[in-house]
Amino acid sequence: MRFIKKLLVSGGVAAALITGAVVAPTAASASPFVGDWGPYYSADHKAEAEGKFVVDHGKKKVWYWEKFKKPIKKCWWKHGEKKCKIVGWKWDKKWSWKWEEYTKISVKGELTNHKWWGDKKYKCAWAVFKIEDLDGHTSFEKFRNCDKGSDWIGFHATNVNTIDVQVSRGNHFGPKGFFGPWSPVYEAV
Repeated sequence: MRFIKKLLVSGGVAAALITGAVVAPTAASASPFVGDWGPYYSADHKAEAEGKFVVDHGKKKVWYWEKFKKPIKKCWWKHGEKKCKIVGWKWDKKWSWKWEEYTKISVKGELTNHKWWGDKKYKCAWAVFKIEDLDGHTSFEKFRNCDKGSDWIGFHATNVNTIDVQVSRGNHFGPKGFFGPWSPVYEAV
């Protein structure tokens, strides 16, 4: 008898879902922001970089040692009762975690080399990204394309204040000349 009731109830729920009578609540999630950057060129217009960036917000668990003061007690028995007295304090620590919000930036694009022949000093197209985080620290990401046509480039960064790019010409080892201006890719609002 119990089996038949379960079958009828589950059949009723399935019928309600099919007809659309029961709507399940959906979780509210913010969709990532997508923006374009470029095209930016080297000074001689033989190198070109352009693409998109995606900004995604999230939370992650961060583990750390939490320090706290712990009392030092001295205890004794008097007339069948336990008596305690705090005689000092000492530092102790425990392994804890907290939720930390972060912003992840994904930069993707295309680096095009319009002149892959000729002078070996300027055979490659270069894109140098300058990444400044929220604390003011700066790091760089470098990409080169020494072949004919376009090459895909991309990187990820978290908690970024600004990202700028400079397109230039160079050899296999680094940019050597025809530096374009530092141009914006992403800026935190």
